[in-house]
Amino acid sequence: MSGLPPAQGKAPDEDRSVGELAFDVTERVSILVREEIELAKTEVTEKATTLAKGSAVGIAAGIFVLIALTMFMHAVAWGINDLLGIERSIWAGFLIETGIWLVVAGIAGLVAYKLVKKGSPPKPAMAIEEAKETKATLGRVS
Repeated sequence: MSGLPPAQGKAPDEDRSVGELAFDVTERVSILVREEIELAKTEVTEKATTLAKGSAVGIAAGIFVLIALTMFMHAVAWGINDLLGIERSIWAGFLIETGIWLVVAGIAGLVAYKLVKKGSPPKPAMAIEEAKETKATLGRVS
């Protein structure tokens, strides 16, 4: 946090009235609260931007993997048919492969759910910690 200058350029002295001191405290608390809010907004914006960038790169990677996986799955289905010696029932290899990929998709979906649940919602941890410290400090003063 930044150091707060004396209110309106006045040096702290013993000649100030209680009203001036109260005004000074109010002004400083107001500045402190605004800075805390700005810190929280900045922190959430930064985390949201990082999440958005990561999501975009993940989506691009997913598209490329989907294309490669489609080609690979087609080859595996034909390979299963060749291994089983099936020439007339081509669908059998594709059906077996579909079952395998549904299991893989279920596992991936479960992992994704746990990761998203762990990372959500993005909360401003530094701002919350700073607010707790400020509250504790103000609680000791009064």
